[in-house]
This record gives sequence, structure tokens and C-alpha cells, in this order.
Amino acid sequence: MRLSTLTALTALTLGFTASMSAGAMAETLRISTFVPPNHAFNRALAAWGEELSEATDGELTVEIFPAGQLGPPPRQFDLVRSGGADISVILNGATPGRFPMTELAGLPLTHPSAGLDSAITSRRLTELAPEYLAGEYEGTRILWMAVTPPLKIHLSSVDPSNLENLQGLRIRYAGTTWQQILEALGASPVPVPPAEAADAMSRGVVDGASFPFEATMSFDLAPVSEYSLEPGLASATFAVIMGDDAYNRLSPEHQALIDATTGPDRAEWFGMMWDEGEAHGRQYMVDAGVNIVTMDAAQITSMTEAFSGIVSESIDAVGGDAAGFVAAYTE
Repeated sequence: MRLSTLTALTALTLGFTASMSAGAMAETLRISTFVPPNHAFNRALAAWGEELSEATDGELTVEIFPAGQLGPPPRQFDLVRSGGADISVILNGATPGRFPMTELAGLPLTHPSAGLDSAITSRRLTELAPEYLAGEYEGTRILWMAVTPPLKIHLSSVDPSNLENLQGLRIRYAGTTWQQILEALGASPVPVPPAEAADAMSRGVVDGASFPFEATMSFDLAPVSEYSLEPGLASATFAVIMGDDAYNRLSPEHQALIDATTGPDRAEWFGMMWDEGEAHGRQYMVDAGVNIVTMDAAQITSMTEAFSGIVSESIDAVGGDAAGFVAAYTE
């Protein structure tokens, strides 16, 4: 999978290098992200920008504004639609109810039959985006979708070997689905911005936080965590979007390059980065002395039963072709 995807992306980029017309106007695309500079999104966007620059002899470049410099997570979508940025990274759960169909891909214990690696889930969601999701992103173009490795629960001091110990704990979450998950476990969900999670744990504002292992490095959770619970329960969904106005101002050649270097192949490529980061993030927690607690089969079955109502009720609440979307995503 890795070789075929990277080879396809390289071939697409190199194929455009020779075809760029001398008359194409120079453009710098402003990219807004809310994640720290070392996050996988910023590294991936920088690498993509280098590809664009190389293919156009420097005529098409990107400038990345990380860490919410242009706006906090809930404002990223409107930032692009208003022209404050040309491209941004959207955490769908940061604005609950705004992307209801997209968020169904983050339902608990829900993933494609091929597996739950981010390379698989991100590609599948991107493949389905034109048919099922485009209406939620009016005024923008979806460059690719991204689905995190399933989020784990990281706790400052409480041992989750007995799942009943989660009852009454205050746990940082993002999005309606994770709010419902925590409530089903008897915990109290607390909305805390990602960058503030470690500080909230250290000060006792929350007892834990839900993140994939990869994000624990970016948000420095190891020093404030004593336990992590695996496997992950549900994923978070992201979208990398470009404003229609930003796209339309580009030359036809540059538009074609954007089209060729985004989409399902790019999503799979990015998902591979996340999967590699997930392994590194887990080791980061282990090396810091965090105790990794792995649920047994009986506990996972118990979780599945506890979350069955969340899945069915979420699909019913979205309506329309929500059931068809979930069926297509999980086939």
C-alpha cells in the first residue's frame, strides 16, 4: 500500500512539472491550522507544498500558519469561506452539529471492514466525500478527509483496568459522539481545546483526555498521564478544505495540479503518516512510564453493547441517506 500510493503521488506531480505553462500566475496559498507546528498535519501540508512548488518551478507555493494563528478550531471553516485563509484543516467535532454526516465516520467501534488503520479509513472517507459529504462544505472544496487512529482515554491517576473506575471522572472530549461515549461510561465530558488538555489535567480540571497516541506527543500528555486505555473507542474526523474563491483564482494548470495531488491517494498517504505516528506516540507514552491498559474481549463486548444505542440513534438523527453512508463506509 505504501509503495503504490507514494509512487502514484510522485508520478502525478512529476507529470505536471513538464506541462506547467510559462504564463501561469505566481500564487502563494495561505494555509491555516490550529495544531502545533510539529503536528502531522503541518508536516504533511509542508511536504505537499514542496511538491506543488517543485512541479511549478516555484510558481505555486504555500505558507502555513499553525497553532491557531489565524483562528481557533471552531472558526477554521468560516475562515476559508470568508477568504481569511485559502486552505484550512477542519476538526469536525469542534463545531458539533455542523457536519453531521461526516461525524458518522467517528461513531464508536465503526470502521471499514478492511481495517481501522488511518490509511484505510481516511482513504475510504475521501472516496465517499463527493457523493455523501460535499453538501456540508458549501463554498469550499474538499481536498482530502482524514480519520484519526481510534482515540484512547489517557488518565492522570485512575487505573482503568476496571471500567467501572471511569464512572464520575471528568474527561476532556471533542464532538458530540465522544460526549455520548463518555456519558455511556458514566464519566463527565468536559470540552477543553486540544492545546489546553495537558494543563487542564495537571491542574485537576479534568481527570483525563481522549486522544490518539500520536497526538499525545504534540500535546505533551505523557508528563501528566499515569494510564492509557486501549484499544481506541472512536475516531475523530478532519477535512482539509480549500475555498472556492481561492481555487477559482488559480490558473487552469494550477487547478489541475491541485486536483491531481489531492483526493483519495493523498488521504491514504497522510493516513500512513498518522499510523506511523500512532506507533511512535504509543512508545513515547511507554518510555515516559505511562501504564498501557489493554481491554480484554469481554470488556470490548461490553463496550460494543453500551454504544449500540449511540450508533443507531446517531444515524436516525442525521436522517437522509445516513444509513447508506455508514453502510458504504463500513463495507
